[in-house]
Amino acid sequence: MTTAAENEILTKVGPGTPMGELMRQYWMPALKSSELVSDGEPVRFRLLCEDLIAFRDSLGRIGVMDHRCPHRCASLFFGRNEEGGIRCVYHGWKFDVDGNCLDMANVPPHQDFKHKVHAKAYKATERNGVVYVYMGKADEAPPLPAVEVTLVPENQANITFVHRDCNWLQGVEGELDTSHIGFLHLGTVANDDYNAGDASKFAVANRTPEYVSTDTDFGFMYAAYRPADEGNTYWRFGQFLFPMWTMPPIGNISKNVLTRAYVPIDDNNTMIVVIEKNGYLDFQTDSEAVRRVAPGGEFHFEPNTTEWTGRWKLKETWKNDYFVDRDMQRKLNYTGLLGFILQDQMITESMGAISNRTWEHLAPSDVAITKTRRVLVKAAQAYAKDGTLPKSARDPRCFEGVRGGWFVEKDGVDWIDGYRKQLANAPLAYDDMHAAE
Repeated sequence: MTTAAENEILTKVGPGTPMGELMRQYWMPALKSSELVSDGEPVRFRLLCEDLIAFRDSLGRIGVMDHRCPHRCASLFFGRNEEGGIRCVYHGWKFDVDGNCLDMANVPPHQDFKHKVHAKAYKATERNGVVYVYMGKADEAPPLPAVEVTLVPENQANITFVHRDCNWLQGVEGELDTSHIGFLHLGTVANDDYNAGDASKFAVANRTPEYVSTDTDFGFMYAAYRPADEGNTYWRFGQFLFPMWTMPPIGNISKNVLTRAYVPIDDNNTMIVVIEKNGYLDFQTDSEAVRRVAPGGEFHFEPNTTEWTGRWKLKETWKNDYFVDRDMQRKLNYTGLLGFILQDQMITESMGAISNRTWEHLAPSDVAITKTRRVLVKAAQAYAKDGTLPKSARDPRCFEGVRGGWFVEKDGVDWIDGYRKQLANAPLAYDDMHAAE
């Protein structure tokens, strides 16, 4: 059982908390590149419990900083983004993307001390349509992580941001809970609904998989396995990558080039960043009968607002019961909702803003969850104690060659050997990994 103290470590991400400080040693995907326009209006957002603004200057550089002007703490959200910096409208002080004070407009030249003033700014960069923020010490920032799909050129990737009203860990754990595929998403789907030869049918033919798992340099990897056709085993591999990336086994491993990051906005709010390679992900099946029951679903977004947590919110929320269709639930599918992420949204938010994990009664099917919690608590405590970091915090190569997905392999083949064989035979996600840099 997870203790109350462990739950506190796992879920609190503000400055000075063990998990918050650990996360600040990694790059965090924070915004879509398209949200920032050169000399355009700043974007107000929250990340790891800090209220920030982001802007793109005249040269296209990205600035991310505390929203408070270091002069009198007026919000720079109302500032003028002009001529290479953000200018506070209160007294005209201006700052560049690195937080350097460029101008003290209300101070006589002989009394100017702008060289001593610095706005609290964070290192920011972008890759293929996503803005990343590093909230640790700028001179310690590692290279961006080599998560496979993030290296795919922007015009070959689909990027979706979705706000979720609950703690980040609930989203991560939903991805690691692979047995729920046969209930929440496919609970009314039968083996006979699949086309002949469609291997994904084995996920519903046997809804009680067994598991193997291992700690890794990038975080944690597990696989659920069940009988397939005679002489074969059906495997579903998934990964947790520090500090908040997941690779759910949605499709065949040869095509499952995707990731989902569960980025903590604060303790009670999360931004899901979904990145998928165009044309690679074919949902779960090619069986039309299954698609009718469990389609991918469309996102219905509210217009973005300028509130701290006002971006990428769905119209379906806990406040309106996600518009659950009880007639659909009786006649078509298990939940009365369409779309995997929306179904997951309903479940994880129903646990409350921060799930009280002391109430849980975990089963063998939760092994990936219990072991990932252990990995996270151990890493957060080690960093808090003496600054020891997971290898992945400074070596982006830890994330190379990692992909989730399902496949069928002969009985008796070692699970790691089977995984490596499948990856070796899978098409590359991109022609040149350096083309994305």
